[in-house]
Amino acid sequence: MLPVIDLADLDTPAGRERLREVTHHVGFFYLDGHGVDRRLLDGVFSVARQFFALPEESKMSIAMIDSPHFRGYNRLGGELTNGEIDWREQIDIGPERDPVPDATDYLRLQGPNQWPAALPALKSTIEQFDAALAEVGMRLLRHWAASLDADPGIFDDAFAHAPATLIKVVRYPARPSDDHTGEQGVGAHKDSGVLTLLLLEPGSTGLQVESEDGSWIDAPARTGSFLVNIGELLEVATGGYLRATRHRVLTPAGAPERLSVPYFLNPALDATVPTITLPPHLASRARGVERDPANPLYRTYGENAWKSRTRAHPDVFRRWYPKEAGCKLD
Repeated sequence: MLPVIDLADLDTPAGRERLREVTHHVGFFYLDGHGVDRRLLDGVFSVARQFFALPEESKMSIAMIDSPHFRGYNRLGGELTNGEIDWREQIDIGPERDPVPDATDYLRLQGPNQWPAALPALKSTIEQFDAALAEVGMRLLRHWAASLDADPGIFDDAFAHAPATLIKVVRYPARPSDDHTGEQGVGAHKDSGVLTLLLLEPGSTGLQVESEDGSWIDAPARTGSFLVNIGELLEVATGGYLRATRHRVLTPAGAPERLSVPYFLNPALDATVPTITLPPHLASRARGVERDPANPLYRTYGENAWKSRTRAHPDVFRRWYPKEAGCKLD
């Protein structure tokens, strides 16, 4: 089982040391003691179920294909990981902001969300969820910095103006028992931001985390806990001392329906993540940033996010940015 960490324990040197070592070796852990109201979390699942129960035309009225900012709803099969179709439907929600005038490259990710007119409670509930988890995420970041003998506020400036948080509300439909076409709920990947707090529906299974030896560890839901993992930007910031960990979701034949709500804590699109100078006893254990020609890592969050979003949603990329996507223009 993955480690369990209580947020209150991180106020002590021993607790911060354990946080550092867990995320050096595993990169994932369950977080207890986070203080987020259980009623809010239940409310998130309630509006999620209401949204996915809407008629198809209501959901498609906010289809991501209509958003140049990669916001909105994707029906089953509307997202790819490693070029393969993921078995889930979802709505992607970011900060509610005006588009950047004459934006190029990753700044085009900033813009308004699409909200279903038939479910006004979704917007207010997600905004409360965003505020609560932003506080938890920043507390974790400061504890990580302190555990690495850095200024606890070293990341604060990157988040001070227009952080580019992303929230996904996800439904994995039940897979028929006679469906043997595949088992990819979401393919193996790393998260492109700083850290992720994942809210899993109680009793759900299917999520797996890659261990240091290449085997896969089951990560079932744990009542009252968030599942936390570091993203690629923390790997960059620590010279690979903290390594973003690959994870996946399996939905084999007969798998039941499940909901999940990942919260990706990210800095501003144009923020460059600071590099922490590790003390010698930690620097000697840093593995360096992973070099993968197929998945370059960038210090500026927007570059990393643009890479991720355009790969996951090539249809949106082609529609709104055909030249960059390499499409033939009529």
